[in-house]
Formats: sequence, structure tokens, C-alpha cells
Amino acid sequence: MFKKLRFKTFLSVCVLSFVTALSFGQTGRAKYNFNPAWKFVKGDVEGAQALNFDDSKWQAVTLPSAWNEDSAFKVLINNLPTGIAWYRKHFKLPKGSENKKVFIEFEGLRQAGEVYLNGEFIGRHEDGIMAFGFDLSNKLNYKGDNVIAVRVDNSWDYREKATNSRFQWSDRNFNANYGGINKNVWLHITNKLYQTLPLYSDLQTTGVYVYAQDFNIDAKTATVHVESEVKNETGKAQTFGFEVEVKDADGKVVKTFKGENQNIAADATATVKASAPMQNLNFWSWGYGYLYTVTAKLTQNGKVTDEVPVVTGFRKTAFKNGMVYLNDRVLLMKGYAQRTTNEWPAVGQSVPAWLSDYSNHLMVESNANLVRWMHITPWKQDVESCDRVGLIQAMPAGDSEADVTGVRWEQRVKVMRDATIYNRNAPSILFYESGNESISEAHMAEMKAIRDKYDPHGGRAAGSREMLDSKVAEYGGEMLYINKSANIPMWATEYSRDEGLRKYWDEFSPPYHKDGDGPLYKNESAAVYNRNQDSHAIEDIVRWYDFWRERPGTGKRVSAGGVNIIFSDSNTHHRGAENYRRSGEVDAMRIPKDGFYAHQVMWDGWVDVEHFRAHIMSHWNYKAGVVKNIYVVASGEKTELFINGKSKGFGERSSDFLFTFKNIAWEPGTIKAVTYSKDGKVLAEDEIKTAGEPVALKLTAMTHPDGVKADGSDLILAQVEVVDKDGNRCPTALNMINFDLSGEATWRGGIAQGPDNYILSKNLPVEGGVNRVFIRSSTNAGNIKLVAKSEGLQSAELNFKSVPVKVTDGLATVFPADGLKGKLERGPTPAGPSYKNIRKTLEIADITAGSNQSEARLSIDDNELSAWGNDGNLNTAWISYQFKDAARIDGVQLKLNNFRTRTYPIKISVDGNTVYEGVTARSLGYIDIPVKSTVGKSLKIELKALNSGKDDSNIQEEMGGKKLDDGIGGDDANKKGVLKIIEAEVYENL
Repeated sequence: MFKKLRFKTFLSVCVLSFVTALSFGQTGRAKYNFNPAWKFVKGDVEGAQALNFDDSKWQAVTLPSAWNEDSAFKVLINNLPTGIAWYRKHFKLPKGSENKKVFIEFEGLRQAGEVYLNGEFIGRHEDGIMAFGFDLSNKLNYKGDNVIAVRVDNSWDYREKATNSRFQWSDRNFNANYGGINKNVWLHITNKLYQTLPLYSDLQTTGVYVYAQDFNIDAKTATVHVESEVKNETGKAQTFGFEVEVKDADGKVVKTFKGENQNIAADATATVKASAPMQNLNFWSWGYGYLYTVTAKLTQNGKVTDEVPVVTGFRKTAFKNGMVYLNDRVLLMKGYAQRTTNEWPAVGQSVPAWLSDYSNHLMVESNANLVRWMHITPWKQDVESCDRVGLIQAMPAGDSEADVTGVRWEQRVKVMRDATIYNRNAPSILFYESGNESISEAHMAEMKAIRDKYDPHGGRAAGSREMLDSKVAEYGGEMLYINKSANIPMWATEYSRDEGLRKYWDEFSPPYHKDGDGPLYKNESAAVYNRNQDSHAIEDIVRWYDFWRERPGTGKRVSAGGVNIIFSDSNTHHRGAENYRRSGEVDAMRIPKDGFYAHQVMWDGWVDVEHFRAHIMSHWNYKAGVVKNIYVVASGEKTELFINGKSKGFGERSSDFLFTFKNIAWEPGTIKAVTYSKDGKVLAEDEIKTAGEPVALKLTAMTHPDGVKADGSDLILAQVEVVDKDGNRCPTALNMINFDLSGEATWRGGIAQGPDNYILSKNLPVEGGVNRVFIRSSTNAGNIKLVAKSEGLQSAELNFKSVPVKVTDGLATVFPADGLKGKLERGPTPAGPSYKNIRKTLEIADITAGSNQSEARLSIDDNELSAWGNDGNLNTAWISYQFKDAARIDGVQLKLNNFRTRTYPIKISVDGNTVYEGVTARSLGYIDIPVKSTVGKSLKIELKALNSGKDDSNIQEEMGGKKLDDGIGGDDANKKGVLKIIEAEVYENL
């Protein structure tokens, strides 16, 4: 089979649901799936909140369900439909609910919702991000029908009622607007002495907090702590006990322990605590989503009267020496800056839990360890999904592109507080991001105080984008450029911003797209946003190398890594002919591009490469006479290419991982790449065969591991391929596929280049021989049949039988994440160091400068927002560094001001002897100067001639038109006699 885009039919990729439903008979507490049996209508319908309103003609939906999902990827982000919509649901409470507490929990909606129960207004939620909930207890009919109605307004310009202020993150560039109740809803029933829910804004409660301390990773021990907020609404004082039960991933009880008995007054709230040491722990890690179920129990008279299971994991973290430590091992951050909506065509963000796991686990399969959700807090389903698949998260609050003040800052603080409380038990969250742009020190301290108050023991760093000179932030990093630190970790929050459609292999394959062809964007060429797969992957390699070469082990100051923007093509701002952004390493249906495999190769290790790989880009189905460059991404020291067993020699190596074989003539057969160690040992190989003529279609399905649920919300992801007689995918096929669906399901379709992007069409083409479509289950269990046909090809067929989901009076006890298990294939954190020290930074004892002597130490101060520069005269454009003792100088690294646009003709000497003379290169930050290895006690850097001055290098713009940074600014923009050094380091090789 054609190897690049091969997937298993069924993937089991998740773990236990957050809290499973419980029977009243056991504990007096139950949680119900409140997603089924809703009604929906578009428009502002008068009287729709009333108990007796006739909603019989409204559309039946199962939540989560965005009312404008049909437009996802069909229209520009700013053209996604907006307005008022109503949702209604009839339900009855189960027997035994009388005299109990009843709460509703919404995981979120977009943008604002007004909630009514039995015709009475009970509350409003407006931020469009966070979970919220209400106490329904005193407004319910415990013996008959109840109706909850929600009026939702997803207007882009919605204003908060109390302040008349818009929300900063309601942005037409990055925050795709899928309106309505687009996230899950739960119903909780408890006794009147109960543990609270983590819904602070509405209920003023914080729930259960689980954390571990006193880690001994080698011994597999830690002390587990559980704190729970308890409320007493029984009307009289109560005495109760507090117990904790811990189950491992297999459901086996591995620990029980107790806290002290507690007395609590009527109408009071108290926090109870218990802790105990645990042995033989399996620590949560990258790609190792090992989770425990920690159940907090209240007891009275020897009986459990309330219990809350929390699925969580235990891991040790540290953020120091410019590096991130997970379970005592340094981890170079590598991953993706992904849109928080994490959206799909014709579905938007409202997908079943198994599909969240499928998408997020693909990031781990590419050897990413981090997802930085962009601008706004992810929904709970994605948070829990990352726990299961072992993917570290950077969790933002809500913002746009700048620090703000007044009401808009207060809105951001509120979201961060609520998100911290709601998500603090997620082991995958390692970073709290306070802004998508630098914020003031006072604001950073305010955000950090939220962490310290509500999550003081979670092992998470509080920071923001940039924060390069902050004394408060615990991590930082710019959007595109390389930052280094010996103190807090600095990792790039977005890099490699170019775009490329998966359909475009290269200019030699149908549809014959020459790299960079396309319409102008802001009067600039299409070179950076209309790439083909070859050049898009090459850009990924070149950009990652900028961070890789500054990794831990390369000196005292290091880069902590970075995240590529984005993982999947997104229904957000774009620059090309299509109406969506194509920077993804997979397309919108999560079919990989070559960049996906490039990352697999480069990222297969904690810091240094630990597992060697090779990947041949593109395919091997060309026409006679084609001569092209063949590109291989490999992690060996040298790579050799073979065609039909004959060597074509070794590739030209660049950016460490890229090997180019120039002017290779195509011939049918087999192409193979072999990558070797320095001493010639085979480390890895890759092989592609020429596929034969197309003869048939092939269908493969991906579903929930327990089968298709007949809940009206579950999805089947069906992949169609054009194959040859041996079942190999035909990589240049562009055939139109005609689908026929029958049975208990509805059509959602896929995406392809063409009219309206073929959204919701039952006829759409494969691209590169493959495509995918969605089918949604109905609420009736039964047979589902999908047939794919294409002219001249043998048809294919899939058959399913959906599994019934019982719904009683609007309530279900089957949850979307039931049956999903943690991904453990990477195994626990490996023992031993993750990197080898290859050089050390020489300590500088004194500095002398041609001018501005008082600022000379700014050139080595570990602050990339400060610099030393001379006074603009060429004769003062020098600086000299003295070492405590004579040392061997093998390398000099500089970060010069205007590093993207300016070049400097410099001379470097050691004890007066010239070791380098030349013109510096432009870069994304640092440049390595190839000095002659020399022993000495001083090193001098001087400007030998006028520098190039500011030029017209056309620095890339952000979508809003803001130019990307090019240094630290100042008044020397056009002064050619200036030598300005942001950071200088001198190395000795080890």
C-alpha cells in the first residue's frame, strides 16, 4: 500500500470520562448526559422561553451542535452566519430527586446565552469561552415535565450587558464563530451536603483539587493530596468524614486513605483535605497518557453520601536553566500552535470525544509534545483528550493581539480564573498563557496570583508570549524568532507560518502547481502562502533547524523549542485562493501532508534524536522524461538514494535534516533512501514504489472503538482511496467520487478544492489519490450503508450497524468519552539524560567597549530586550571581552540588532590575532560565526566598514498588517556606523 497516507480502520485512542454517572442508591449523587433530545430554531422567536411554548416543529438536535455548522470551511471566517438562535429541551427528573440539589453544567457556548427554566430567567453567560452552570434546585418540577430554554447570540460585535464592552477575543481573524450550544451539557444531582462543582463565576464554587508532591521519579513514589470544597445546605449542622479511593488505569483500587472528620455549620462552606504517600506510580508523560481515577467521598454514619471521581495523572515538572523538565528529564518543546476551535469541515468544533482524541493523537504521532491553543481556553473535551493521548498543553485565557486595560482586562482575568479552577486537574496542562502578546509586569503578576491562589501545587508555569525581560513571568518566547535563556524557558509561540494545499505535490504532478504560483496578497507574491508539499515541508525543516541548533546542550543559554503554526488547515484567516488557512501539517480532514512526516523525523526524541527515521518526500508516479530534485528528511549523518537498487549517491545535507538529490531522472519501480551514522551504520530507511493504473476505490472507516453510537451526534470518518490492482494508492489520482448513503445516518461530507470547497456535496474528488468524508449517526439504531463510485473504477462499500443509546426523559447515562482509553505507546519517561553537551559557554570576566561603556554588559545579560551599541562612529564600533583564564575559543554566536534586515561587515580577533573576517548573515535571531579555533584570554568584535543599514527585505506581516519585529528598536534604524549586539556568547567545543 502507498505508505504515506495509510491509516488503520479503527483507532482506540482515549480514556475514561471525567465523572461517570452514579446511582442514587449508592451515593445519593448522579451525573447525567444532558446532550440528547434538544430542539433548535434559527431566529429570535417571541415567547420561546415559556414552559408551554409549542416547539414541535423545531429541528431535533443532539448537543454539542453549532447551528451554523453547514458553513464551516464553506465561507470565510468573517462570513460565518451570526444572529439569534433558540435551543429548548424537555426533561423529567429521575425518581428519588426530591429534596436534592440539581445543577446544570454547560461546557460552553458561543457567544452569549440567556438561560430559562420553566419560563423563568435563571442566568446569562457571555464570554463565549468558558464553562458555566446554575443551581436549578428551587425552580424545578420534581414530579413532571421541565423545559430549559437557551437564547444564544453569536454576533461578532456582541457587547457584555453590564459593561457595554465587546470581548477582545471575538475576532474575525482567528476565532471561528460556530454559534449556539457548541459544547457538552451535563446535569448533576446531589444530596444537600455535597462536594461543589468547579464553576466559579456562576456558583462561586471550586470543586475538587487533586495534586501530588514529594516526587521520587526513580522510586515511582509521590504523596497524593486531595482537597474538596463542601457545602452544607441541609439546614442544620453536619458531621461527616472524608475518604479517597485511587484506581489505576485498569480500574483496580490501588490506594485508599482518609482525612479528619469535619463539622460544618448550616449554610456553610468548608474545604476538606486528605493525603497519603503512594508507591509504584505510573507517571503521566509525553505520549504516555496514564491516568488514575481519584474519587473523593463524603461519609456519614459509615455510609458514602457523596462521591466525585476525578480522572487525573501525576507528573513532576520544573522550569529552570532555560529548560522545561518533565519527570526530571529535559524536554525540548516541539509542537503546534493550533486554533482552539480545532475545527472540521461542515462540523466546526462540535465533534464526538473519540474524534478529538484522533486529531490530538495525530499531533503526538508526528512526535509533537506540545499544543499551544491560540488566544482562548480550549473546551473541556480537548483538555481531557490531551490528558489521554499524552499531549502537553499551553492553556490561554482569552485575548487578541495586545495587552488591554479596564473592562477588557477584567474580562481576561475572569476567564483565566475560571479556566484555572475548571481545568487544574488536567496533567497535560503545563503552561498558563496570560496573553498572545506581551503584557505589563503588573498584569503578569495578577495572572500569576490567580495560579498561586487556585492552583498552587499543579506544577505549571505562568507566562505570556514574549515577556523577554520579565521578572515575573515563568516562561516566554516570541512569535517567529529564536530566543534563548539561562533562566526561564523561552520557546517560540508560533513559527513556520507558510501555507500549502495538500493537493499540490509539485510542478511535475497533477494538477502541476509550480511553487509560489497564485494571486497576490497585499501586492506581495504568493511564495509564502501557496507552496507545494515539497517546499512547504522544506520550510518546516529550515525553520525547525533554527531552534534545534540552540537546543539544550549547546551552552549556558538555550532555546526551549517552539511550536509550528498550525497543525490542521483552519477555517480562519488566509492569504491564498482558498478561503481558509492551509498552514497545517495535515489538511482539514487530518490527512497528512509531507510536513507531518518531516516532523516525525526531526522530533523523535526528548531533545536529541533518540529514534532514527527517514522519509522520502512526494511520490514515485511521474511521467517519462521528468527530472526533478528528490528531497529526503532524515536524522542520520548522511543519506543515500537508490532507484531500482542502483545508488544515486549521497544527498547534499542542509539544515541538519534535509538531504537534496539534484536532477534525478524518474524511472518506474522503487526509490529508497538509507540514512547512516557517521561511521556508516544503517540507521533507518524509507521506500516508495510506483503504483499501477487506477482500477478501484477503497473505503476505510474510523469510528469510536466501541462502534457507532446512535445518539444523533456520533460521526464516522470514512476514507476513500483510488488504488491499483494490488491495493496501492495511486498518488496522482484526482478522480471525482460519487457517494450514496442509506440507513440511519445523515451526510456531512468533506472538503476539496472547488466550488464552495465541496462542503456538504455527495460528489467530491480525491486529491493525491485520497479524501475523507463524514457521516453522522441518527438517534435510531440500525444499519448504515455507504457506497463510493467513480467512472471507470470498481466501486467500494462500507456497512455499519449503530449501537443504541438509551435516553430516558431527556437524560442519558452514556457519556461521549465512555470506552476511550489512554495512549501509552511511547512508554513512561525514559531514564537518563535527554541530551549530550556539545559545547560550553565561556565565562566573561570583563568587557571594554569603544563607546557607551556603561552599557557594555547588556550584550551578555540574558535579556533580549536590551543591547549594547556604539555611538554611530565607525572608529568606536568595537567591543572586547576578557576571560578569567585563557581558554580555547571554538565559536562565537551573536544576536545583532535588525537581524532580519541588516548585515554587518565584522572582524573578530583573539589576543590581537584575527580569527574571522566577513559579513554577517541575516537570520531569525542568532548567527554562528565560523572562527578559527584559538586559545586566548580576550576576544574583540569590531565593525570593519559601514553596515548595510535598514533595507527592503519585506519582513512578513501578521494578518492584521503589523510588521514582525526585527530587534529591539531604537533610533539607529538608518545609522550605518552602528554595531549593536543584543547578545553575544563565546564557546569552547566539548
